Amino acid sequence: MLMPHLLERDLKRLKAARDQLLTVPLGGTAIGTSLTATHEYLKNVIAELQNATLLPVKGCEDLIDGVQNTDEYVQLSGAYKSLAVDLSKMCNDLRLLGSGPQNGLGELNLPQRQAGSSIMPGKVNPVIPEFVTQTAYQVIGHDATITMTAEAGQLELNAFEPVMFFDLFDDARLLNGALQTLNENCLMGITVNVARCRQMVESSAEAATALSPLLGYETVSHLVKKALKEQRPIRELVGDRLTTAELDQALAPTAFFVK
Repeated sequence: MLMPHLLERDLKRLKAARDQLLTVPLGGTAIGTSLTATHEYLKNVIAELQNATLLPVKGCEDLIDGVQNTDEYVQLSGAYKSLAVDLSKMCNDLRLLGSGPQNGLGELNLPQRQAGSSIMPGKVNPVIPEFVTQTAYQVIGHDATITMTAEAGQLELNAFEPVMFFDLFDDARLLNGALQTLNENCLMGITVNVARCRQMVESSAEAATALSPLLGYETVSHLVKKALKEQRPIRELVGDRLTTAELDQALAPTAFFVK
């Protein structure tokens, strides 16, 4: 299954943040000077950690910098936030495209997961996209907290790391759950309302933009205004200016995609 380019970028950001987290200031002790750490400890601790975790962990080149700063956690939080924003935007699009059936776009049919109203019979809310968006807001709020806790560090001490770690672990849990339920309870069950999409394209005056190369901007502009004023399909107003084959080709839905 192909992954949208948007999520591919999110995955790259998460992998970059993960790689940064594999560099640890272990052995720096309290202020990065390795004071009280033995030579044997400094020589072997990273290798022991690699064996215990099976991860390509490596030590910091600058232990003082590694102890002082928590920018790697800010980077991870930023990657989580970017994913949350992208998921929320995607879900807002799904809610809009699935709105209807009478007064919305109605291009997509979202799975009906629960009754949406005790007042309006038949009303179904897009609860899964709404859940994902709520999760995204929580992650975005965590990012603000993590940003400020990293900034609040003083010299080699950051007394606010506990809430930073709490929010980062919570972000991972929230996003994992959001992705799983979005996929299983929404994306896998979406269907396209083909008839509705075709009707909207064929009745859209704006679709006449595709006719500009054939008829010229001024002519098309006049036809669009006339179509909107008289509530008539643009196809009907073109008349004998184009053949049926030319009109079908120009207004075909596939003509609006970048080739």
